[in-house]
Amino acid sequence: MSLPIRNVAIIAHVDHGKTTLVDSLLQQSGIFREGEDVPTCVMDSNDLERERGITILSKNTAVHYKDTLINIIDTPGHADFGGEVERVLGMVDGCILIVDANEGPMPQTRFVLKKALEKGLRPIVVVNKIDRPRAEPMGAVDKVLDLFIDLGADDDQCDFPYLFASGLAGYAKNELEDEDKDMQPLFEGILHHVPPPVGDSEKPLQLQVTTLAYSEYLGRIVIGKVHNGTIRAGEQTALVKEDGKIVKSKISKLMGFEGLQRTEIEEATAGNIVAVAGFADANIGETLTSPENPQALPLIKVDEPTLQMTFAVNDSPFAGKEGKFVTSRQIRDRLMRELETNVALRVEDTDSPDRFSVSGRGELHLGILIETMRREGYESQVSQPQVIFREVNGQPCEPFEQLVMDVPEDAVGGCMERLGQRRGEMQDMMVDGNGRAQLEFVVPARGLIGFRGEFMRQTRGEGIMNHSFLEYRPMSGDVSARRNGVLISFEEGVSTFYAMKNAEDRGIFFIEPGTKVYKGMIVGENNRPQDLELNICKAKQLTNHRAASGDELVQLQTPQEMGLERALEYIASDEMVEVTPESIRLRKMPKKKLAKKR
Repeated sequence: MSLPIRNVAIIAHVDHGKTTLVDSLLQQSGIFREGEDVPTCVMDSNDLERERGITILSKNTAVHYKDTLINIIDTPGHADFGGEVERVLGMVDGCILIVDANEGPMPQTRFVLKKALEKGLRPIVVVNKIDRPRAEPMGAVDKVLDLFIDLGADDDQCDFPYLFASGLAGYAKNELEDEDKDMQPLFEGILHHVPPPVGDSEKPLQLQVTTLAYSEYLGRIVIGKVHNGTIRAGEQTALVKEDGKIVKSKISKLMGFEGLQRTEIEEATAGNIVAVAGFADANIGETLTSPENPQALPLIKVDEPTLQMTFAVNDSPFAGKEGKFVTSRQIRDRLMRELETNVALRVEDTDSPDRFSVSGRGELHLGILIETMRREGYESQVSQPQVIFREVNGQPCEPFEQLVMDVPEDAVGGCMERLGQRRGEMQDMMVDGNGRAQLEFVVPARGLIGFRGEFMRQTRGEGIMNHSFLEYRPMSGDVSARRNGVLISFEEGVSTFYAMKNAEDRGIFFIEPGTKVYKGMIVGENNRPQDLELNICKAKQLTNHRAASGDELVQLQTPQEMGLERALEYIASDEMVEVTPESIRLRKMPKKKLAKKR
């Protein structure tokens, strides 16, 4: 007899404490042995997630509470990984919406809640971080209700249960006056408000693939919920492909979830979330079903990519000095492997064997892929991100984004001016009385390329911005791009303090003295609109006459640091970012010389 089941997803705006709350639930459910070394944010399993403090991939875990198996799915909060959220919501029967007691609902809260309401889910609202100074828990509940009404929730959904919690301190409570004890009220809330999964174990098998994982030993692993029927290890099963084709194969391994581990099981009935090995060419949205009576479930639709960029083999003078994988075949194999698990990504060959067109949901989505490859030892160079245009009813259209910003009041004017230049249209503005304002814009995706850096300077690092795909609209006019030219190295060598000091009045440098440079490498930004070539390797001519005054103690301005995302935002269409395991360099592509007429 299998245990009663509850399947629940955790959704929220980025940084509202989803992963920390899951930590507390896991620790109090008793899945870790006494004295076991448990890191914080146990669900953020890869290094990039830990460093950035964001969730990139949705994760499954399962805990036992009062003889009930609770499957918990942690989802990302960034719009760039919205593809993960959409799929996951099809696996669950309820969701927990986490809202910061201080900030209230934020742009991404709106996005994830809209997706949950569309699926007909009735969320449990958890007002988190109530132990922080300036927290207004009841104010946050009122704002959430306004958001529910705004998104067109029905009466049943608007009558949502809510709890107050602190994920970090590890307690939840039904009323603010209650004692700060443990997570039990939330566990009880899940049992009480999340319905058990509907499904008939007597019907033919139907399992929808919602997530893909990869194992060196088992190959592709599909994760999904058993909608109907019973699935058994070693059984012959049919896979209904997207195009309706049926592929038969044997289930080589069937696994359930226990805490953070996958445990091997013999069978699972309707309602369970399981991992299945044995289907090498299964994709997201396809159905595992009975070979005698194959019945496919409706396909899952994921938002289309809106940005694309070119990945090319690194051909700079410093190519092959730092990376292990540098050939076009190695880069192509790695990109194809990424498609195994990254559903919102597209990879296409181009007319050049050394270049690949890669499309994704946003700069962060593509930036994470580049950073992951770089850490694995790949060398490549990537072009400026370009938006993907489409034809709708015979008219060329481009993607538009909904942008919401939370900024200090004194930065409002500057942000509005900048977005106006980038074809942004203001929809709404709210001033909260604490010296901050919320601005809402609709802006072409083109206008957001390179905007984040400007926005950070404009708000002195205090602004929060979030955007999500809205729709395709007819093309708007030209979008103003970077105004200044760049400083380019004139020759190969090592930059010197003397040369950089003499050229300091020309602009801002991206490098320090002692950096190896090559001809065509971008070393800084010019003060003027034109590009300028500089000799920054020039050394001081030494003589045997000592100057009477001696050299005064001189210092260079601090160079502007160019991280990966900043570099991707910064480059123009005739520039590339060279990415190696140890360095990120910007370079100007050489202009093709025209053949001379005879």
